[in-house]
Amino acid sequence: MIALGCDHGGYSLMQEVIAYLEQQNIAYENFGTYSQESCDYPVFAKKVAHAVAEGKCEKGILICGTGIGISITANKIKGIRAALCGDCFSAKATREHNDANILALGARVTGPGLALEIVKVFLETPFSKEPRHVKRIAQIEQ
Repeated sequence: MIALGCDHGGYSLMQEVIAYLEQQNIAYENFGTYSQESCDYPVFAKKVAHAVAEGKCEKGILICGTGIGISITANKIKGIRAALCGDCFSAKATREHNDANILALGARVTGPGLALEIVKVFLETPFSKEPRHVKRIAQIEQ
C-alpha cells in the first residue's frame, strides 16, 4: 500500500499519480489534500510519514510545489527517509542505497511525464541490502 499526500500546489500532479497507480493496480491510501484550496503541507506530510513509519503503508509519495518543505517535514518523523527526486537516477539510487521509503516531488519543478517515470522507478527499485548501505542507514537512524 502506498500512502499519498500533497498540498494545493501538488494537487494536480497527485491526480496524475493516482491515475498511474490505478492503471498499474497499485493499492494506495490518499491522505489529502482533496482540492486546490490553499492548505498547509506539514499536515499531509505528517499523515503520510506516520502511516509509513507505523507500517500501515509500505512507501509514500508526497507532492508540494517544490517538494522541499514536504520532504523536510516527513523526515522529522523517526524511521522516515524521504527523498526529493527530480530525476530517475536519483530515484533509483535512493531506493538502492538509502532504502528511502517516501518519494517527494515538486509539482512546480518536475513535469507530469517525468514525475510518473520517477514514481515508476522509485516503486520498482528494491533496496540493495549491501552491508555498506545497511550500515549507513543504521547510522542515519541513530
